Amino acid sequence: MQKSWNTTHLTWQDIGTDGTKYSLLEGSRDQAGSGFTYAFQIPANFWDMPHWHTADARVVVLRGTLYLGYGDTFDQARLEAYPAGSVVFVPANAVHFDGSTEETLIVGMAIAPWKTHYLDSSIQASAGTA
Repeated sequence: MQKSWNTTHLTWQDIGTDGTKYSLLEGSRDQAGSGFTYAFQIPANFWDMPHWHTADARVVVLRGTLYLGYGDTFDQARLEAYPAGSVVFVPANAVHFDGSTEETLIVGMAIAPWKTHYLDSSIQASAGTA
């Protein structure tokens, strides 16, 4: 099993039509109690509408700036900036929205099972969420 990754040479397992990219680096998102690590790349000017996850996430911003806000409605005034080097905790079931004005790479860690639920079911899911 691979224990380290070079972020300039990730193998993207899911590339969304919106430009988002997802790679499961280790573990399982589906096996209850299994820890897993994933990489997620956000293209410039992408905004993920309000959604929530079934488990806590610990996110490290490796490149760019992650903007994240909480609430049932996307509101730019609620966005907080997390530049490269930031570590962010997103609690399970917390409705949030996120995105970036520049290409941004994050790595997240969580415990399965992991699912993403959008408040508006007509929203196109980003890579790695469907």
